[in-house]
Order: sequence, then structure tokens, then C-alpha cells
Amino acid sequence: MIHGDNPFADDVDSRDPVRRFRGRLSAPVTIITSGSEGERSGLTVSSLIVLEGEPGRVEAVIGPSTDLWDTMEASGRFVVHICTDAHRAMAGVFAGLRPSPGGIFAGIAMSQSEWGPVIEVLENRAYCTYESRREVGYAGVVSASVDRVEIGGLSQPLVYFRGGYHTLD
Repeated sequence: MIHGDNPFADDVDSRDPVRRFRGRLSAPVTIITSGSEGERSGLTVSSLIVLEGEPGRVEAVIGPSTDLWDTMEASGRFVVHICTDAHRAMAGVFAGLRPSPGGIFAGIAMSQSEWGPVIEVLENRAYCTYESRREVGYAGVVSASVDRVEIGGLSQPLVYFRGGYHTLD
């Protein structure tokens, strides 16, 4: 990084206090993918809740102006991948923070499932069926049921805290 802080950030006194409060809560870093090979999208998402039950549920906060917002509704399914510290750069690409010549999926080992694109190196996944979405505040909340879960090894999960990526170590 060229600058120590973000030169485009608002002055601390003019920042939204609710956003600043939310920034003090650590959140998991996930990449959500949806769609088919011809029309796929993905986004790094840190605001989500996983609820146990029959079926399990996912509630994810997604921007209504994102491609993912529309792709999830059109396809009716999506995949939630949990990121680790080793995949920090990938999370930055899907968040739109890092360039990726050829698009966000370029150079990533992928397979296509009936729920959407699967990022092979991210082995902790939830395959979800879209149920609804609603705009809330400046964002939107997508509700889904969990159809299937794949659990792999997980050391050094990536978390989002106060505007950046961190690990628990």
C-alpha cells in the first residue's frame, strides 16, 4: 500500500456511527458464488449469519446494486465458501479491492455445481437455495436454506475487522 491509511476515507467525525460500530465486530470472510458458466458472479461477503435448524439457513447482507444480487435470484441457488488467510488475495479480488485481468474467476480452479461455481481451494462450503431478498437500510438481506455442507480443514480463518482482513492468531 502506498499510503498508511485510505486517502479517500471520510473524516472520522463525519462517518456513520452505526457503520463504525459494525466495524468493531469481527466477521467471517466468505466468497459467495452463483450462476452458470455463461452468467456467473461472485462477491466477498462478511455480513452473514448461519442458523441451525431443519433446514439450516443463511442470511447474507448483499448490496442490491451488485451482480450477485440479481444472479442469486435468477439462478435460485448459490455457494458460500469460507476463506482462510491463504486466500486473502482472492477475497480482495472478489471484493473489488484487487485487480484481476480476465475477471474475478480468472486463474481460479473452479467446477460447476447445480448451485453455482465452486472454488476448489476453498473446501468449507454451504450449498444454498435462494428463498427471498429484501432491501434493508443501504443494503439487502438474502435468505436461503442450506441444502448441503462440505467441511474440510480450517486453520487461520480470515476475518474482517475495522476495515481490513485479519486472522485469529
